[in-house]
Amino acid sequence: MAKDIHHQCVKEALIKEGWKITNDPYFLSVLDSPVYEVDLAAEKLIAAEKEDSLTGSLTKIAIEIKSFVASSIAHEFNRALGQYLGYVLFMSIKEPERKLFLAVPDEVYYKFFTKEATVLTLSHYHIHLIVFNIETNTIIQWLKN
Repeated sequence: MAKDIHHQCVKEALIKEGWKITNDPYFLSVLDSPVYEVDLAAEKLIAAEKEDSLTGSLTKIAIEIKSFVASSIAHEFNRALGQYLGYVLFMSIKEPERKLFLAVPDEVYYKFFTKEATVLTLSHYHIHLIVFNIETNTIIQWLKN
């Protein structure tokens, strides 16, 4: 499957934030399903101090990148939503500790993802977002629903 036009931008933004890209793409196959390709998988070691001892936990994420460049953002959103929900289901079986994020450009986020109906949908289906800027190759926001 072809990579999204903003694939490299998101990958660079994650690396800037200290994430290690572990899979590009992240292949996902469960039960008798075909092999699906989520755009990226990444890990980050988080260290925390507790009562004089250092403990670490690994945070694992997968990222589905969408540019929303077609004429209908709503149509692309519906396609992305179906894809996202399928991935979440399969990941809950294969790798339940890994969390899925939908990465969207900041312009699209402010234009479409802040609308009441979209916010309601994101909240209802617990869709996690990464909002990124294509000019600076940076992550603007992490939104967990």
